[in-house]
Amino acid sequence: MISVVIVSYNVRDILRQCLQTLLARSKDLDIEVFVVDNASVDASAEMVRKEFPQVRLLANNLNLGFAAANNQAFALAKGNYVLLLNPDAFVRPGALHKAIDFMEHTTQCGICGGRVLDPSGNLMPSARRFPGVISRFFTLSGLSSRYPYSPFFNRHDFGGFAHDRVLEVDWVPGTFTLFRKKLLDDLRGFDERFFIYYEETDLCRRAKAAGWKVFFIPDAEVEHIGGASSKTREDQQFNAAAGQIGLFSLRSACLYYYKYAGLPGVTANIGLMILWNLARIVLNRFRNTPDSKAKIAGSRNAIRMMHQALRDTHYGRISPPTPW
Repeated sequence: MISVVIVSYNVRDILRQCLQTLLARSKDLDIEVFVVDNASVDASAEMVRKEFPQVRLLANNLNLGFAAANNQAFALAKGNYVLLLNPDAFVRPGALHKAIDFMEHTTQCGICGGRVLDPSGNLMPSARRFPGVISRFFTLSGLSSRYPYSPFFNRHDFGGFAHDRVLEVDWVPGTFTLFRKKLLDDLRGFDERFFIYYEETDLCRRAKAAGWKVFFIPDAEVEHIGGASSKTREDQQFNAAAGQIGLFSLRSACLYYYKYAGLPGVTANIGLMILWNLARIVLNRFRNTPDSKAKIAGSRNAIRMMHQALRDTHYGRISPPTPW
């Protein structure tokens, strides 16, 4: 049996399409499907209950966050494999079959991720290396986006990799990720201190430390809208380029760097971002171009969020109370 877990938050119509696509393309598989609804206010839970009676619905009264919600379903899953699927991701024909087949024939693989495409069919980064100061600098400086095919400047996303072959990687995005249930049981699922973001990076890191391998596989394709749930948080600033809520991403970054590199890791990574934005403020004051004021305001706002994330997490030591 294969267990599929989808965490939903205010994406009723997209969730409906996700479930319709999944069920239509897995008719010959023995699957169970969980939808964990994180206190949506758009009647998502009611839609699932009414239109998909074969789906097991876990309707929370509070937004527990992505990591904790997945863990709820992981604990109940009966499959040998567990697929983590975003509600704004639509599996392509044969995707789940090919991922399972790869796992069956690659016993050392504990986690695998597929080829992620945007709605226009363009490739989205689907194979990743663990984050660090160097990759952060190349991202901040724009060098990684200016030279996306460079294995040096875009090392974080395996620049130059055509995503046309199997590749062992550090981590894969949680858009479409297949886990061995034994791995999830042994590692106790996601670290729930990560309300959202970095939880899959952390789990892949713990899996590799435990002796498992993580692979990207090109044959399993999924179409991903990206950021559908995050965009509904009108009380937070959404980073369209990254598809993330800025403050939440920074909080999780602090937690991640402290967990693996202590206070020096937090200081180096967040400090680099603060220094970079301070330099942008000084540079734009001298340039005084038509868009300088907007850039200065953007950098000041970014610095404010970084300071807030540091305060909220006590420099990565604690996770703020749920819900974020």
